[in-house]
Amino acid sequence: MNRLFVSLSSAFLLCGGFMTAQAQLVTGQDTTGRIPTTPLAFLNFSPDARSAALGDAGVALSPDANATYWNPAKLPYLKDDFGVSLSYTPWLRNLVDDMYFTYLTGYKKVAKGQVVALSVNYFDLGVLDFRNNVGANTGTFNSREFMVGATYGRQLGENFSVGLTLKYVNSNLAGSSIVNNISIRPASTAAGDISAYYKKEFNNEETGSNLTWSWGLMISNLGGKVSYGSSDKYFIPTNFKLGTGLSFTADGRNRFNFVLDANKLMVPTPPVYVIQNNQPVVVRGRDPRDLSTLGGIFGSFADAPDGFSEELKEIMISTGVEYWYNDVFAARFGYFSESRMKGDRKYFTVGFGARFQEKYGVDFAYLMPQRQGSPLAQTLRISLSMNLKKKDRTLLEEELEN
Repeated sequence: MNRLFVSLSSAFLLCGGFMTAQAQLVTGQDTTGRIPTTPLAFLNFSPDARSAALGDAGVALSPDANATYWNPAKLPYLKDDFGVSLSYTPWLRNLVDDMYFTYLTGYKKVAKGQVVALSVNYFDLGVLDFRNNVGANTGTFNSREFMVGATYGRQLGENFSVGLTLKYVNSNLAGSSIVNNISIRPASTAAGDISAYYKKEFNNEETGSNLTWSWGLMISNLGGKVSYGSSDKYFIPTNFKLGTGLSFTADGRNRFNFVLDANKLMVPTPPVYVIQNNQPVVVRGRDPRDLSTLGGIFGSFADAPDGFSEELKEIMISTGVEYWYNDVFAARFGYFSESRMKGDRKYFTVGFGARFQEKYGVDFAYLMPQRQGSPLAQTLRISLSMNLKKKDRTLLEEELEN
């Protein structure tokens, strides 16, 4: 096992780079570094292989069990009575071999147009060797973060539905310890997701053709700030996602799905600082430390120091194309783009999926960064799923009893 020899600040960087934002207090003049950053970044990692292969797009994609992450409002349109999905991602595997990310979710229809679901999101950062300022080893710890969520989705009309998720989030980077005279504690908070989904279908019974146009909207990770034991509190990665999808089949056998998502972190943009009398002073923008939780979240649409043009640069675009043959085999291709000023993540994605006996499924995704040297290079994901209609579920329970 390769271990990361890092300081405590570096451990924080692995979880979203929010210590970097503090460093920018004195270097904020460089606009290429004005990147909104938060802890608990794993909450916005694409968990499943299907959407990961579509450039991380999925808010308006046709529903499956992983809608608990992408848009819970899609759940009421699922055809099956019960479903479960497990996804696994080795994380930053070009750098270390002991970090991984996994997502488990399951849903159950409880009434017509109503679905409940549970999900668990776990991020293992591996074993970290901590060192102090003089390089002495101060111990090891298996850093980890997790989220547990409960979801409810309800159909309000033939073409419209809403969803709600309540979640508990915990981040344990260094246990309960003292490093460099700083008392470190696990951070935790409660958060919620709200979402909406609209779709309209056009069918031709003579030819078997179908056209479905869908829209999805989701605000995820609405919650309070977190603290790791110090007086400083940090915004969690609240995210606004808006997407659309178009699904078309001319013969009922060959289907094409096109998806497009736009994402924006609803967290404060680092302001521009100058040093006066050895103290950082804001000259453009607002100091995130002075903002309330709601003020930082909803003010994030108009707080960029360079105005509206910079706000537009904080929007990330995901798009993808999916081809299904006879609802059995799928091929996928996608692209993700982020402004150079706001992180410069740009990558292509590919993947495939297969379904067996209309119950079981496997999906695979692979990420290919546009620039060399990206830590995301060779990121892969695999998802396994099972979906059961009511009669299938009854037969399975009888088999288990016998």
